[in-house]
Amino acid sequence: MQLLDVSNPDSFENGFPHDFFRALRREQPVAWHEGDRFGGPGYWILSRYDDIRAVSKNPRTFASGHGNQIEQRPQAELDTMRSMIAMDPPDHPRYRKLVSGGFTPSATARLESKTRERVRTILDSVAPKGECDFVTDVAAELPLQVIADLLGVPQDDRHKVFDWSNKLLGSEDPEYGNDMAATMAAGLEMMQYAYKLSQEKIAAPGDDLVSRLMTSEVDGEKIGMLEYGSFFLLLAIAGNETTRNLISHGLLLLLEHPEQYERLRQDPSLLPSAIEEMLRYRPPVMYFRRTATEDTEIRGMAIREGDKVTLWYPSANRDEDVFEDPDRFDITRHPNEHVAFGHGQHFCLGAHLARMEIRVMFEELLSRLPDIERAGEVRWLRSHFIDGIKSIPVRFTPEAG
Repeated sequence: MQLLDVSNPDSFENGFPHDFFRALRREQPVAWHEGDRFGGPGYWILSRYDDIRAVSKNPRTFASGHGNQIEQRPQAELDTMRSMIAMDPPDHPRYRKLVSGGFTPSATARLESKTRERVRTILDSVAPKGECDFVTDVAAELPLQVIADLLGVPQDDRHKVFDWSNKLLGSEDPEYGNDMAATMAAGLEMMQYAYKLSQEKIAAPGDDLVSRLMTSEVDGEKIGMLEYGSFFLLLAIAGNETTRNLISHGLLLLLEHPEQYERLRQDPSLLPSAIEEMLRYRPPVMYFRRTATEDTEIRGMAIREGDKVTLWYPSANRDEDVFEDPDRFDITRHPNEHVAFGHGQHFCLGAHLARMEIRVMFEELLSRLPDIERAGEVRWLRSHFIDGIKSIPVRFTPEAG
């Protein structure tokens, strides 16, 4: 079959190509694409649920330390950045432990009351107007405010993080620069901000992740500033960008499936399972890459040492061998063991936090703006990596003063 070059954002201009991946799962579940748009030698496309979970649980054979996207970056650059998302054992668990305490179920539960206050304030700002851009006015605001609190970023600076995140993850989108120079500049500005913030926290520590990182040690040594900067970028971007898109996708899916929306309105107790179905049906992160550290096989296909192997989560989440009627959006689906948050050692650190944020958002939204509806064209992010939404114009009955 003819393979799409999924390293090219043009392959996603009409949304995630589910028809293509459905055919892959059936005919060529372990598919080699010769070459990529970056001039690389090619990459494997994994589309089946079991294969993606198996590779995710085997960091010895399928490593993260050689890059997590299709583009091949110089190993020296990756080693210098030391980003946790591009680490393997034994480094990865040691570094993950530095911040994991801030994202446990108990830590997340302690944030719920303040998160609800923030949601109510966000909705207070739009409810009397009768219309807004749901992405920028609502969905983006909550995770931005929450991650700012967690990191110790002043709320007045949160939109700097928003702008830098857009440029870093929207590097393929003309609206955000669409060139490596703009992306590098945004990364540098964010690193400089992170360094300045770290000095403030050293002078006056607080109850936040940056203060914790500044006093933490790995193997008896303080973490370096480049490692800290990589931590900051990862937490700031992943903590706001993916949750923003999760909330945006959630609303859009309910509006696209009015019978499911009405069912949820009539029975809000279905919200936890509805959130899992939103995650399964339209995960914000489309793929991550691993690199083979030795010659091996997947489904009888010879994988060579050094080969890039890409794991496509939206495809795994529609695998017919795992999910009954997988193309149906069903807020009561059970079981629903999706891989929207990944699997294995790199399972999303902020999964509990993201689930709590979207639950609180929709608990308040369903009661405050029950007749919300689309009022214009949805604008999508141009990307081969993030399934992002830039704008959802909506209208609703204005809330009285």
